[in-house]
Amino acid sequence: MLLDVCDLKVSFDTPDGVVEAVRGLDLSLAAGESVGIVGESGSGKSQSVLALMGLLADNARVSGSARLVSGQGPVELIGAGSRVLNRVRGAKIAMIFQDPMTALNPHLRISTQMIEVLTRHRGLSRRAARVAAVEMLEAVRIPDAGRRIRYYPHQFSGGMRQRVMIAMSLACEPDILIADEPTTALDVTVQADILDLIGEMRARTNTALLMITHDLGVVAGQCERVLVMRAGEIVEHGPIDSLFVRPQHDYTQALLAAVPRLDTPRRAAAER
Repeated sequence: MLLDVCDLKVSFDTPDGVVEAVRGLDLSLAAGESVGIVGESGSGKSQSVLALMGLLADNARVSGSARLVSGQGPVELIGAGSRVLNRVRGAKIAMIFQDPMTALNPHLRISTQMIEVLTRHRGLSRRAARVAAVEMLEAVRIPDAGRRIRYYPHQFSGGMRQRVMIAMSLACEPDILIADEPTTALDVTVQADILDLIGEMRARTNTALLMITHDLGVVAGQCERVLVMRAGEIVEHGPIDSLFVRPQHDYTQALLAAVPRLDTPRRAAAER
């Protein structure tokens, strides 16, 4: 098993008391596998993966275990120091964030940001890193990549910025790619293209995928297994096919009923 998460709990100290965001999450992920975590906003999806990456706010408390099996042996992520996590982030686990405009540094050119990733995690020279960065931008279908790598993030459209994020995330061929609502900020016409691109790039690198989304349609097209999360807990999990055909939990049934269908009678759709 590539990643084994056991009894993960996340809470936050607030002026109004302790808020429990994640309450005992169990998750496993094998090499090359794709798993989706779905649920409404505030269900704890994003806080779960941010805990794995060590990116939570200072007022967070985290307990449980998250063991990553790497080439140097298992690494415990929960409670790990910044030195360990800096080696893991980017090289072993990479993340595509919901809003690439806030994930990319607006003050630095794309070339500077990509070269830093490649020199730090792959040990390339700056010249070799630049060549590799241009190749990655070409792989995610950014036109005229050799020139546009010198652009700043604001000079790209939202869809192009997300392509840059995908290129940066996969540049070091990580074992795990976490995609946190990667298409939410994009136009509908761009979403399918971005999801197809993630699938193509994963196939090239055999990277495992952990997809965080509220959209069951996205999960159906990208994942083999799905975990349904509500109020910080997993209420149902299983293979995509069986969960879509025979959902057991009322919440899962409600999520599926909310997905627009072309075969839904017009009157029934209007009543939803």
